[in-house]
Order: sequence, then C-alpha cells, then structure tokens
Amino acid sequence: MSPFEYDACVIGTGRVGLPLALSLTGAGLRVLGVERNVRLIDSINSGVMPFREPGYQDLITSKQLHVEPGYERVRDCRAIIITVGTPLFNHIETDLRQIESVLESVHSHLRAGQLICLRSTVTPGTTLYVKRWIESHTALVIGQEIGLVTCPERIAEGKAKRELRELPQIVGAEDELSIAKAKALFSPLVREILFTNYVSAELVKLFNNIARYVDFALANQFALLADGFGADIYKIRDLANYKYERSRLATPGLTAGTCLRKDFGMINEWSPYPDLLLSAWKMNEYMPAFLVRHMVERTDLYQKHVAILGYTFKGNTDDMRDSLAPKLRRYLARELPCEIRVSDHHLPDPLYDEQGECLRNWPAADAVVGTDCIFVATNHDGYDKILKKVAVENPAVWVADIWNMGRIDKIFYRAGDLVRRAEEETGRT
Repeated sequence: MSPFEYDACVIGTGRVGLPLALSLTGAGLRVLGVERNVRLIDSINSGVMPFREPGYQDLITSKQLHVEPGYERVRDCRAIIITVGTPLFNHIETDLRQIESVLESVHSHLRAGQLICLRSTVTPGTTLYVKRWIESHTALVIGQEIGLVTCPERIAEGKAKRELRELPQIVGAEDELSIAKAKALFSPLVREILFTNYVSAELVKLFNNIARYVDFALANQFALLADGFGADIYKIRDLANYKYERSRLATPGLTAGTCLRKDFGMINEWSPYPDLLLSAWKMNEYMPAFLVRHMVERTDLYQKHVAILGYTFKGNTDDMRDSLAPKLRRYLARELPCEIRVSDHHLPDPLYDEQGECLRNWPAADAVVGTDCIFVATNHDGYDKILKKVAVENPAVWVADIWNMGRIDKIFYRAGDLVRRAEEETGRT
C-alpha cells in the first residue's frame, strides 16, 4: 500500500497550476490542490472553470480535483509541484517572495520519499537556492531522503490541454533519486521527458520566451520603420515571407503578458550593460505610444470619441495580466478625447485594470457607434465583423489596427478602406 494518499499536490491553481492539476487527474493520478485565493477555491470545488481554458470542463465537473487553502495535507502527497508567480520588482529584479512563502509554509510538512517540483519560471540559480533552503531548514537531504527538480511549463494559454501532453517535458535534476521520481510523476501525462541540470532547465524556459519576445520586438520595429517610410508592414511581411524559408518575419502587435513582458529581466538583472534583450523590452513597451503618436499625425484626437477593442494581453483569452491595453488607454487620455470606450467580450462589466481602476466594459457594437477613432488592442475573434459594420455605417472613422483584423494589410486606415478593398477583391474575381 502506498504511504501517500495523493500522487501530487499542485500549489497554486491559477492559469499554470490548474490545467496541470486537471491534466494529471485525467491521466489517472490522485491530485490535491492548494490555493490561497478563495474565489478560485470555491469555483474549482464547485466544478466550474474560473477562467477560460478549453478542454477541461468535463474534468473539472467531475470534481475529482479538490483544492484546499491550507498546507497540512502536503505530507500526504508524493510530489509537491510549486506553480506560484515569480514577477519582477520595478528595478529589474526577480521577486521570489511567493516561492519563499511556499517554502516557509510547507517545510514542516515535508518527509522522506517526496519530490519537490519547481514549475514557476525562475531566474538562473533559483533551484539551487531552493535546494539549499530546504537543507538548511529541514533534516532532509536532496538526493537522499527527498527529490528536487525544476520542470518549467511552456504551454500557451488556450492550448494547455494539448500541449501538456504533446510538448516534451524539460526536467532539471542533479541526482538519481530526483530523476526516478520525476519519471514517475510525468510519465503518465507526457510523451517525452528530457533531463538536464538545474540551470539549463531554468534557461530553456527563459530562452524560449525571450526568443519570442525579441522576434516580436523586431517585427514591431519593422512596423515603425515601414510607417515612417509611408509603407505598410503587412504587405512587406507577406512579400518577405512568401516562399522564403531562410527567415520568417513575425507579426507586429502589443507584445505583453505575464511571461513575455518580464522574463527578459531574469537574465538582464545579472548584467549591467545595455543589450539586445533590454532593447527588445523598450521596443515592445513603446508600441502603445507608437499607435497614439502616429494616429495623431493623421487625425486630431482632442475632444473626440475613441473606442478600444480588446483589453486582455492575448486574443481569445480572459487574461488581463500585464496587458498593454491599459497603457494604450492612458496614452490616449493624454490627448484629452471627450470619451474613451473600452470593450472586451471576454471580460466582465465593469472591469478593473491592474491599477484597480473601474471601467465600463461596453458591448463592441455599442462602443464603436459615433466614434471618431478605433484602436484594436487585442486580436479577439469577431472584431473583423465589427470593423466591417463600421466601414458601412461610418466610413470616415480612423482605425489603428496593429493586429490586421481588417485584413487589408494596413495598421492605420479609414474604415471605408475596408469596403473599397472588398470591392477591389470582388472585381478581381
């Protein structure tokens, strides 16, 4: 008989931890969740997904996963998976306080035979820090009585169900006991496990995210350059990528989110010099200002009606964390329009931004009525139809369409251009 009641305990049942906990449950493991957010606990234990992540409704409705606020039952779990957040301080410094808080809470409940699995995105050297912390606060020795691995998640929101099974699981481990326990934990779920040491596993996740961040920064800089020359970046991108396999230009956009917007800092905090990563951060963070400044070159926003479509950081999610849309709204407010209407059909009404400001969340069809200018801040499905409707009803409206939702390969255009493009396409066919 197993000495443990649960195969795994997932600490932190948010957007990283909950899909993992449910996927492990679906793979046949007995899983316990630990969470301090009462709203999340109530929602999960009631069988309701607390956020949008397709594919998990049946698993959560079954109520096989139970979430608790306390740490006492950690001692009943074979593996302890830590998925809490690791943000940056304002001074480009990794904030490990949430991980440290978990260690303080669990260390008295640890016992021989367990595995500690660090799944949060962390700065290089954090797993070694956790090893030393445990060995200095308990009588347990890593690799002898207890295991320790770092196993970064690399899922994309909205694709967790598939990617948790299909993506190879990177595991950083430095002793045979930890390797064996990690295999036992992940083998029922993933198809392939790749082992390396602590710091290499930590860097894999950072390098994956930073590479995407830099790619998007380059695409955004190309968008700025193209507009400065009076050219359209989407037309250039299509031509540059067509049957040219040696390089692929990414799509410009408001590049943000809780990983891409901060992970460069976990590398950058260890270097005093300006570098490519810091430049990418500056470029991506400039994009809201770019949209406003270059729109003002085309039309005056003073005492005008402005609409923002989309307020989450990513299309077709309900995740507003580290979105650049609030930054866009603040820059627009400096132009003193008479009204800024915010609309996002994936968020509640009213909505609260990260500064705690309460905003009315307009239905998209209402938000664009009578506006002088529309900014598409997120690439949610359905905005193409809204723009086409505006094109017919109010063709003089200016649109800032960084995501090319209008599909006319322009960032800045009048809504009526959508009608003219459609007529041109019809004429060609």
